[in-house]
Amino acid sequence: MNTAARRGEPTRRHVLVRTIGAAAIAAPPLLLGACSPAPVRGPGFDSLPTALATLQALKDRPPRTTGAWDLAQVLHHAAQSVEYSMQGYPQPRPAWFRASVGPLAFALFSARGRMSHALDEPIPGAPANARGLPLAAAVDRVVAALTSFEAHTGALAPHFAYGALGKDDYRRAHLMHLANHWDELQA
Repeated sequence: MNTAARRGEPTRRHVLVRTIGAAAIAAPPLLLGACSPAPVRGPGFDSLPTALATLQALKDRPPRTTGAWDLAQVLHHAAQSVEYSMQGYPQPRPAWFRASVGPLAFALFSARGRMSHALDEPIPGAPANARGLPLAAAVDRVVAALTSFEAHTGALAPHFAYGALGKDDYRRAHLMHLANHWDELQA
């Protein structure tokens, strides 16, 4: 045993292992983040104005959902996510997750222009959205949330999984989130 280890000080080996470990965790999000983000893939969600028009059109031509949630539930869920980005999420993932896995997932989604997540999984700690609520009210809520988000000039809350996001990244996350849920809709 060397002298440093006997005194309880970190050895060069320990410092090297910790440094390499930290670099291995930090490098992938940084490398993916350096990639140009791909356009958001999903018809009707390539920009906020297009998304707002897509959402408003639901009142006249509601599609059928093929997933576990009805369309109003999906829209209330999306509205919750937008609202929480301004107010704070009720139950964030652990700090280590928001500093490592979460940013890596967001960087990957952004580089692909497409998010994928369990489409029947509620936001942790969020109240459940009931089935059978009126569609028009759900459309109005998500449109109001997106409009408020766009007008919001204050600080944004860290995402429950991705951690700190700037306004452009949050807008992108919201659009990818909506586009992902559109995978379960049929005209």
